[in-house]
Amino acid sequence: MVLKGVKPNAITFANLLKGCGHAALLEEGLNYFHAMESGYRVAPKEEHYSCIIDLLSRAGRLTEAEEFIKGMPFEPNAFGWCSYLAACRNHGDKERGEVAAQKLMRLEPENCGAHVLLSNIYAKERQWGDVRTVRKMMRDGSLKKLPGYSWVDVGNKTHVFGAEDWSHPQQMEIYVKLESLIDQIKKVGYIPQIDLIPYDIDDGMKEKQLRYHSEKLAVVFALIGMPLGKPIIVKKNLRMGLVPVEIIGTAMKLQKEKGGRNRMYVAKLSCISQPKD
Repeated sequence: MVLKGVKPNAITFANLLKGCGHAALLEEGLNYFHAMESGYRVAPKEEHYSCIIDLLSRAGRLTEAEEFIKGMPFEPNAFGWCSYLAACRNHGDKERGEVAAQKLMRLEPENCGAHVLLSNIYAKERQWGDVRTVRKMMRDGSLKKLPGYSWVDVGNKTHVFGAEDWSHPQQMEIYVKLESLIDQIKKVGYIPQIDLIPYDIDDGMKEKQLRYHSEKLAVVFALIGMPLGKPIIVKKNLRMGLVPVEIIGTAMKLQKEKGGRNRMYVAKLSCISQPKD
């Protein structure tokens, strides 16, 4: 844009910073943020600050994210707190996670996401009493966890998957392929993140619950139905979880070790408004 003489605006920088977050380009994202006002006379707004929180959080830089939040000229919005809370869950930071959850609950009391992530944090610490307390808060507030759906375009048709979805006409082929893929990636280092399951059940049951996430089913179906070399774009109505991202990364490692051509996987996070009752 700059080379063409087109001046970037606030929308340009918002999308640029989001892209840096998803691509794990931490230093580039921070440089773009700091250059907004000094280099392009674009004053950072709420969404730009939230993008930096997301950028630092995705990189696991929770201390820096905390300091950045403290130095902001205003409170982060729901997106910022949600990104920070999700990172606290992924990195097992209970203290910061509790603070982020409380902030998010005040901003969006009708959103169950903060309760679910906080419950995950407590489950990871095996604090089952606290898990039950959070679930009771959800019941008392009539909050229900939204079901996660993932979809992928194959053969000019959109295919939608839910967790443990047996409705697809190629269901058996999908599940056989998934079992084979998981067996293979375990041999090259994949370890199921069973501590993310917020239930006091045995490890075997936890691993079974992780096995059939909607994102996995969508990716496996695309592997079956799309030609090698074509990007796989998985869209989701909720934030992409840690489990499918780890699985995709390990699968790519497996493919490299076998000497195969690398295939690009794209986790596209789609924000879809849910109808209210």
